Amino acid sequence: MKITQAKFVASCTSIADKPKLTLPEFAFIGRSNVGKSSLINTLSGNKSLAHISSTPGKTLCINHFIINDSWYLVDLPGYGFAKVSKTTRNSLKKMINDYVLGSPQMVLLFVLLDGRHDILKNDLEFLQMLGNEGVPFSIVFTKCDKLGVNALAAQVENNKQTLMEYWEELPPVFISSSQTGKGKDEILDYIDNILKTINNS
Repeated sequence: MKITQAKFVASCTSIADKPKLTLPEFAFIGRSNVGKSSLINTLSGNKSLAHISSTPGKTLCINHFIINDSWYLVDLPGYGFAKVSKTTRNSLKKMINDYVLGSPQMVLLFVLLDGRHDILKNDLEFLQMLGNEGVPFSIVFTKCDKLGVNALAAQVENNKQTLMEYWEELPPVFISSSQTGKGKDEILDYIDNILKTINNS
């Protein structure tokens, strides 16, 4: 798939306020500072589509971007929560859960994990929640240009083994880098194949 058009449509804090035009939604989520905005900009080919900040936790709404007039790329707040108040933290958690569990248009959730490090407890807890609720998801390891080839392969394999303690079969896993563009074509082709399946059903 080649993205020829990507534009911001709306920010909302509940699924009741989503864009009225219903299209398939592919959502992206991860802990604060995992590189979500950078990945979204890389996929779209627009460096300023999603706001990038050096301060974690800047995404505080559900942001919809329409892609090629045929589907939405949805940018969700991070689930690791940066330095925010308890009230804001609880509000964000409810917003995320309501969308992930309640948006009928969400086809797939891409969960971003930092490819340089071991999977953290809150990553596992979030992934287990998705598994328990039957939410379709894929995993994207980010910042993978920061490690050498062998170190990256070892780290990814270690993380896969951690996940295999909880799942008999892993969902699709992508290796990405916003600096080099690695993983962009694979992720977009995966989305394209799903859209073709939807359109042919």
